[in-house]
Amino acid sequence: LQEPEEKKIALELLETEQAYVNRLHLLDQVFYTELMKEAKSGKTVPEEVVKMIFSNISSIYQFHAEFFLPELQKRMEDWNRNPRIGDVIQKLAPFLKMYGEYVKNFDKAVELITTWSEKSPPFQELIADIQKRKVCANLTLQHHMLEPVQRIPRYELLLKDYVRKLPPQSPDRGDAEKALEMIFMVAKHSNAAIAEMERLQNLWVVYQRLGLEDDIVDPSNELIKEGPIQKLSTRNNSTSEKYLFLFNNMLLYCVPKVIQVGAEFQVHLRMDVEGMKVRELKDTEFPHTFLVSGKQRTLELQARSEEEMNAWIK
Repeated sequence: LQEPEEKKIALELLETEQAYVNRLHLLDQVFYTELMKEAKSGKTVPEEVVKMIFSNISSIYQFHAEFFLPELQKRMEDWNRNPRIGDVIQKLAPFLKMYGEYVKNFDKAVELITTWSEKSPPFQELIADIQKRKVCANLTLQHHMLEPVQRIPRYELLLKDYVRKLPPQSPDRGDAEKALEMIFMVAKHSNAAIAEMERLQNLWVVYQRLGLEDDIVDPSNELIKEGPIQKLSTRNNSTSEKYLFLFNNMLLYCVPKVIQVGAEFQVHLRMDVEGMKVRELKDTEFPHTFLVSGKQRTLELQARSEEEMNAWIK
């Protein structure tokens, strides 16, 4: 007898969940526990660092091992009498918000593993020892740590498939569709958290390049475009190399520093985007030039190409 398609997908969800719980067990009960024990003995690495690396992996592990996996197992054992998993997944969805913290922390965690492996040979040796065990399947700690980051998108794909294959009159239809909607929202939430984190990191790097001028540093800013530009001087018909940073609320007109200590640029002029006017300057002698005028002054700028000029104007 051919198993119905939706049951095959539900079984795949169960099998991958079992494998996933094993992976979480390895992260929490093996790596985290043993590195923590070693840290407490005070020789290898501060306890704080180990905590920062593993973030909230213990809560994630316990949730899946003690709640979601057993519930899923019960459902699948009872499938022929009561073919449904939608209700269980609805219970799972709100808890997946826990992943936001883990996902946001992921890059930092990987960075800490690298830094402390260089700083502390015993720390590196302990990780290497655990990685040699059969349970690690020749994969690195970093590789195992990526698994929770990829788990929510996996739920989303399996569930989409499940809903697609459900017969129209299936008793699980309403629940499964609602569950998919919930998982979809969580996945969006988790992706938004990642995007926001990346935006802030990039912004911070830009501020460092500008020497962290107090009145410029604002976490709500968004960098739209940056790049080199030539400044036109009509007085002596010459150009000089400058650099622009365009944010959602201001344009920074900068000079590259010759001696780079700390900052790369010095801000020469800050122009508010509000009330700013931009137009192309059709000058045969200086092609690809445009004017940017703010409340205080007007800049004549020359781009390297037609395309680049249009990109800036836009």
